[in-house]
Amino acid sequence: MTRLNLKDIRAAHQRIGPYINTTPVLICTSLNHMAGAPLFFKCENFQKTGAFKFRGACNAVFLLSDEEASRGVVTHSSGNFAAALALAASKRGTSARIVMPSNAPEVKVAAVKGYGGIITFCEPTLKSRETTAQKVIEETGATFIHPYNDFRIIAGQGTAALELMEEIPDLDFIVAPVGGGGLLSGTAIAAKGLNPKIKVIGCEPKNADDAYRSMKAGRIIPSENPNTIADGLKTSLGDKTFPIIRGLVDEILLATEEEIISAMRHTFERMKIVAEPSAAVPLAVLLSGQLNVADRNVGVVISGGNVDLGTLFEYTPPTP
Repeated sequence: MTRLNLKDIRAAHQRIGPYINTTPVLICTSLNHMAGAPLFFKCENFQKTGAFKFRGACNAVFLLSDEEASRGVVTHSSGNFAAALALAASKRGTSARIVMPSNAPEVKVAAVKGYGGIITFCEPTLKSRETTAQKVIEETGATFIHPYNDFRIIAGQGTAALELMEEIPDLDFIVAPVGGGGLLSGTAIAAKGLNPKIKVIGCEPKNADDAYRSMKAGRIIPSENPNTIADGLKTSLGDKTFPIIRGLVDEILLATEEEIISAMRHTFERMKIVAEPSAAVPLAVLLSGQLNVADRNVGVVISGGNVDLGTLFEYTPPTP
């Protein structure tokens, strides 16, 4: 059982409403033909900081007491959550200390700085991230906010599906990517809360299939040496996200690297929007034909649009 329900998602939406973008739902006739079903794309690539993660970060920051907020927040992240937490903290008028690995892409470092984040660099290992974050907490008294394994984060991420289903209430399926599971957990709570009959499908790279294997095994199987272009989906499920996913998600399906790259191209060329690799995984799964969605209404969460276009199509898929 989960501690969260639809009421929590609605409360989060009301809390963060003044700060987030209500992102558009787009359709694309050519992709509908390719998938054999009406697809409704919830475009979180148009969210502030370019990804859904601002929703959860904003909810967590605005749930802090005034005393907690006065001491700031801290997290460890080299991706979208780092920028999201920095911006959310600035909206609350507090500080965000971000532990980033020394090899973090310069574009992401610049984004965090641009949103006012205070960066502490560490060695590029999980142990170093965690120990450095703990040191920052001890020195500053800042509140640690995990990028995904946090009920406040999960509730905030679920607001994207809430908006989608309130705009398109007759969905038969909703598909979303899964890495650490914050987005998929929140999506499942919102979707099943609004319509218990809807099918919630998690989508994951075949080369980073720990969530798929965890669902099959009934326990968390950590991600080991993931090798995928979808860098946002390399993280393992957490002890808060996994029970929700196991209880509410109907199935997790996999996409190959070639399918992910092809889906990205389709969003660029057919929809004229930018989707980062992780965000293209749900479309990749739909276009692979694994899921029978013929003539059913399908909600698709495009999770973000932060991508280095200069190097993207130089990527070579790993050899099986």
